[in-house]
Amino acid sequence: MGKIDKAMLVYNEHAGQQGVQSNLEACLPILAAEIEQLTVMKSSEQGHLAEICKNYGAEQDVLFILGGDGTVHECINGLAELQKKPAIAVLPGGTCNDISRMMEIPQNIRTAAEALLTGIARPFDAIKADDHYLINFWGIGLVTKTSNNINEAEKERLGKISYYLSAIRTINKMEPFRYTITCDGETSAGEAIMILVANGQFIGTNRLPFCNISFDDGLAEIIIVKNASLTLLKELFTLDLTQINEETGREFQLSRGSKIKIETEKRMEADMDGEVYLQTPCELTVLKHYFRFIKPA
Repeated sequence: MGKIDKAMLVYNEHAGQQGVQSNLEACLPILAAEIEQLTVMKSSEQGHLAEICKNYGAEQDVLFILGGDGTVHECINGLAELQKKPAIAVLPGGTCNDISRMMEIPQNIRTAAEALLTGIARPFDAIKADDHYLINFWGIGLVTKTSNNINEAEKERLGKISYYLSAIRTINKMEPFRYTITCDGETSAGEAIMILVANGQFIGTNRLPFCNISFDDGLAEIIIVKNASLTLLKELFTLDLTQINEETGREFQLSRGSKIKIETEKRMEADMDGEVYLQTPCELTVLKHYFRFIKPA
């Protein structure tokens, strides 16, 4: 990145599994020593960080986001409509930190701060879902039910393990839903227990088993999971499913595209980067190189 003249660090004082105060103590001295003008802004309520980013983001060379994937998601929605966007640097302070893992950022806050100061700003695609923005994934079915079924006390105590426990509780109760997908002008329909539109490579700290997923190629991967079982869930996160064969083709379906419309027989909740607030039907458009994220050199 070179010398950073003006930067802002934002955080949600109530978000994340780790202690916010200890994270600040670990990273602020490192950042302040190298940045000419560093502003720190905090939020304690939903939506405030988006407003901060919208109001002050264009003035910054770099926006440091201290928090997890939900905090990053709120911030990028605040930045999305700005004509001049700062480079984004993620300091992993959440439970799963999938977005920082995608950028190969160290999960120790102090080490992450040091690495980001000497990092490289990389182009990063966004996906516009109706009037909102995401950078990691959009999903319906099992992924949304798992998010909704997480026990907050369990999440606070066990961290990422709570996602596995929620998935185990949820998967045996899943019933298939009917869908129609139009991708770059081609339409298909069928039944599934989960549909993912992925721009990133991690969900719940698990790397998705598709080696061709890239956050800067202008395309999203569409992953359709047809049946529900714990064995299938294990396969989804352990096999390389880039090339679907006859056997895995009965369980999974893959495609890629840049303009995607997803409809379901009944209205369904959608999970975006771990945040559940949209519903089907939904139109998704990949915006190539819409943001810049700092990746360690």
